[in-house]
Amino acid sequence: MKSIIAFLSILPVIFAIPTPDKRAAAPTVAIASPAATIIGSSISSIDSFNGIPFAQPPTGALRLKPPQPLNAPLGTVKAVGIPKACPQLYFSNNPNDFPAGVLGTIMNTPLFQAASNAGEDCLTLNIIRPAGLTASSKVPVLFWIFGGGFGLGSTQMYDGHSLVAASVAAGKPIIFVAVNYRVGGFGFLPGKEILADGSANLGLQDQRLGLKWVADNIAAFGGDPEKVTMWGESAGSISVLDQIVLYDGDNKYNGKPLFRGAIMSSGSVVPADPVDCPKGQAVYDSVVAKAGCSSATSTLECLRALPYISLLNAVNSVPGILSYNSVALSYLPRPDGSVLTASPDVLVSQGKWAKVPFIVGDQEDEGTLFALFQPNITTKPQVVEYLSDLFFHSATTAQLTALVDTYQNIATDGSPFRTLLFNNWYPQFKRLAAILGDLVFTLTRRIFLDMASTEVPSWSYLSSYDYGTPILGSFHGGDILQVFYGVLPNYASRAIRDYYFNFVHTMDPNNGSEFMEWPQWSEKRQLMNFYATGANLINDDFRSDSYEFIKTNVGSLYI
Repeated sequence: MKSIIAFLSILPVIFAIPTPDKRAAAPTVAIASPAATIIGSSISSIDSFNGIPFAQPPTGALRLKPPQPLNAPLGTVKAVGIPKACPQLYFSNNPNDFPAGVLGTIMNTPLFQAASNAGEDCLTLNIIRPAGLTASSKVPVLFWIFGGGFGLGSTQMYDGHSLVAASVAAGKPIIFVAVNYRVGGFGFLPGKEILADGSANLGLQDQRLGLKWVADNIAAFGGDPEKVTMWGESAGSISVLDQIVLYDGDNKYNGKPLFRGAIMSSGSVVPADPVDCPKGQAVYDSVVAKAGCSSATSTLECLRALPYISLLNAVNSVPGILSYNSVALSYLPRPDGSVLTASPDVLVSQGKWAKVPFIVGDQEDEGTLFALFQPNITTKPQVVEYLSDLFFHSATTAQLTALVDTYQNIATDGSPFRTLLFNNWYPQFKRLAAILGDLVFTLTRRIFLDMASTEVPSWSYLSSYDYGTPILGSFHGGDILQVFYGVLPNYASRAIRDYYFNFVHTMDPNNGSEFMEWPQWSEKRQLMNFYATGANLINDDFRSDSYEFIKTNVGSLYI
């Protein structure tokens, strides 16, 4: 737990947006769609434009509705300071989920969210670029989608200055764009009422409208709209995959692709039941009941008419990600038949995806962070019961027992991996951590590669640079410090950034690299295994019995 405390203690430093150099002339860019003059700030030869609106505010009649493009000139936009986050679902409100429930009681309150600069009028994006670019520069674009379990996160947490500075120093300059999107119940409310209204997967639609804004306007900032690479972590990585399969893989806008490549860090295919499935409907009904809308003629219109504080409390009354429910998320992308026409695994298997080169990979111990809150699970039958009750309602007890049985011995199959009998926080911790990590991240990644790697150039990795961290190992989200921020300038940080910059420029991580050759996954099914001091190639065949079971039974393992 010390590593978590240490991580939290440096968040204010990491996520602080640099103070502009008042001596530098404010960079100014004129855009046409919509007409606006954007005034930013500069520091150390890097320009920033924060909080640029890309959609009409999703408030009033547009609350819980698909995002609408801006249809009027904006005039002068002072794109400085800290942009507003969308309303957040921080933790479970359940006081029995200690410590998450206690934190949730505080952090889910409107007072805290106002203090943390969150609110409904939040559909903005940030642009960070090397200073001195002009409309003819045509610099490749890295489009960042943040993570947070589809319940929290914002662009204010991810400052791209160090990435852009590193790209310039490497002679491979990029423009960094981060998009805000609605999360939690404001962005991913399920239920048959939502389906009938055509208002599902609003967060994914926000992301897509942000991509369209980039296509329309990034050239004015010196970027090349034909060289956009999406990059996301966790829910952001899952969102990147979803953008690839959205509208049956149609990523064209005005006759041109919105993106040409993708980087997925900890997340890809997440098989999911439809928006109106029983689990989704239970979430909707719970929110409606908490809001006092159960007897309304139209429960959805009742939610739209609520005061902001009342709706915030209602959508945050269901379990959050850091709780006993863990990654059995209340809010996540679900098939709606229109935007996300089917479960992502089905769409990829049917060839209904934008076939662009991609990089996809995981932290070695993806599940440890999500298995911290279930200490009452002490036997294998209880693991089966937990998965049945909260995750996979279509799976039989026999199927889930067979799945759990593939994690025979926590010394070899338990996460943190390669730590023998150590780090078992409670009797079933290492087993549950391994199962959650594999089902949501690591082995579903391999399923995606099995289906897609022969179609396009693709590379995959496993990061082990946090090996030895007590309880957590190489934990989910550890790459934000290592790769996104480059806090530890070790081999892993330098190499991964170099590979990514090469990929953004050429669609090949090896092109121009000073590091070892990274073979495509389809060649020998190998992963680049990153450590703090180096890297090596490993076969992507670990936990093969678990993989084969998941692949064979994926139809029963929809979340």
